[in-house]
Amino acid sequence: MAIEAVIFDLDGTLAHFNLDYKAMRSEVRTYLMSIHVPVSVLDVNESIFEMLKKAEIFVKNNTKSFEAFEEVRSHAFSIAERYEMEAATTTSLLTGAVETLKELQKMNLKTGICTTSSEKAANYILQRFKIDDFFKVVVSRDKVKYVKPHTEQFELALKKLEVHAKATLIVGDSVVDMQSAKELKAIAVGLTSSLSTTDQLMNNGANYIVTSLNDLPILIKEINKN
Repeated sequence: MAIEAVIFDLDGTLAHFNLDYKAMRSEVRTYLMSIHVPVSVLDVNESIFEMLKKAEIFVKNNTKSFEAFEEVRSHAFSIAERYEMEAATTTSLLTGAVETLKELQKMNLKTGICTTSSEKAANYILQRFKIDDFFKVVVSRDKVKYVKPHTEQFELALKKLEVHAKATLIVGDSVVDMQSAKELKAIAVGLTSSLSTTDQLMNNGANYIVTSLNDLPILIKEINKN
């Protein structure tokens, strides 16, 4: 099956996002502790999404209110968005990002983004570097209930792009991108970075590894030959 679409991660894949994860997680953790989520179950080294999973169990067990947890989630994400917007002002694109997007456009491929960042931060970055017109769909965390490695974000992107997973490359620098791609039976392309090694990406489902975005159009042409 010929490649019809490419879905990118944003942070670490298309852009260097200078986000202070440690400070963001610490503030979210402090907030969750303030609503009496037990400190013993909240690890500052885990993602805010993992913290919110634990908070959801606690809130629902203690208040039995869906609305109460949605309020908690909304407040936690507002904290995260503040850090994301601050980071977005100093972010930079990875080498070869614009050239690669232009080449994929020439190849008549549909492109999208799935990011755990907020819609506001993602759109700010895309508009700041004038690359928003390359993407037919951007699925931020605001658009779904579950973020990657859950497949919901990618399923929504595939639906909007009107393509089959098997005809789609999912490109990312994290193991969660590879895990989602593997589950969907899409073609997983790992981009090596400070976040994940070649072995980590391969062990989590990467079909191919690239060390530069410039390698992507070449890879697609090779896949289409076979």
